[in-house]
Amino acid sequence: MNPVSAIRVSGLMKRFRATQALDGVSLDIRPGEFFGLLGPNGAGKTTLISILAGLTRADAGTASVMGHDVVRDYRAARRALGVVPQELVYDPFFNVRETLAIQSGYYGLRHNDDWIDEVMHHLALAPHADKNTQSLSGGMKRRLLVAQALVHKPPVIVLDEPTAGVDVELRRSLWDFIAGLNREGHTILLTTHYLEEAEALCGRIAMLKHGRIVACDTTRRLLQHTNEHCAQLRVDAEALPAPWQARLQRDADGSLRFDFSDYAELENLLADLRGAGVRITELHLHEPDLEDVFTDIMQRA
Repeated sequence: MNPVSAIRVSGLMKRFRATQALDGVSLDIRPGEFFGLLGPNGAGKTTLISILAGLTRADAGTASVMGHDVVRDYRAARRALGVVPQELVYDPFFNVRETLAIQSGYYGLRHNDDWIDEVMHHLALAPHADKNTQSLSGGMKRRLLVAQALVHKPPVIVLDEPTAGVDVELRRSLWDFIAGLNREGHTILLTTHYLEEAEALCGRIAMLKHGRIVACDTTRRLLQHTNEHCAQLRVDAEALPAPWQARLQRDADGSLRFDFSDYAELENLLADLRGAGVRITELHLHEPDLEDVFTDIMQRA
C-alpha cells in the first residue's frame, strides 16, 4: 500500500473567464517535506493553495491533504491544513490572544491556552497579547497570521509569501520557528519571491508558469540545471588579448565579467592574460544560484 501523501494534486484545472489559472497541475508532496512552489506573479500558486484550502473549487482534477479529498472529505482536509495567506487579514475587534482563542474554537479546541502561549512566545507575540490587532505593525500582523495557521497544530502548513514586508530580524526568527516545526515532522509548503529562502530551506522545489509545472526536482539537482559560471576580475591594463575581447564584458565599475561553462575556458583566459603581460589585481568567482536557475527555466518554458 502506498503511504499517504501530505499533499497530492492530480490534473488540476481552473479557469477564471479568459484566464487558465491551472492547466493540468499534478504534485505529490511527502509527509515531512519542506517543499517550495515558485513562479512569477499570475503563475497559479495562490489558486492552487485556494483549492487546497477549500476556498476555490477546481474545474477538473483532484486534491487531497493527508489522504483527505478537499471536496468529499473537506472537514478532515481543512483540519489537517494550516494556511498563512499572502494578504493581511485580521479582525480589528479583538486582541491577539482573543483572536487565537477564537481561531481555536473554529476547530473545536478547548483548553488550548498552553499551545497558544507557546506559539506567541516563538513568534514574539507574547508582549503584544493584549493589544488590539488593529494597532499592530504590519510585521506583527504577519506573525499573527502565522500563529492563526498553527493554532490547531496542523500536520501540513502552507505559507503563501509569509515574509512579504517583514524585516530581516523577524524573517530569521520566523524561519527558525518554521524549520523547527519541520524537524518535528510538519510538512511545509512555501511560496516566496525571496529565492534565497527557498534555496536554503526547501528540499524539493516545483516551478509554475502559466498554470503548468515547468520544473520539479530536488533543490540540489535544480542548482545543477545550468553549467553557467561567472568570473568577475580587475586587471591593470586597458588593452586585452584580441581573442578574448568579445567574451569579456566591462561593467560600469570598470571590472570585467567573464561568463563560462567549463573551467578550462577560465584557465585559458588566465594563461592568455598572463602571456600578454596583463596582471590580474582582483578575481571573484560566482556560482549559479536558484535565482539564476529560476530565470533560465522561466525563459526556456
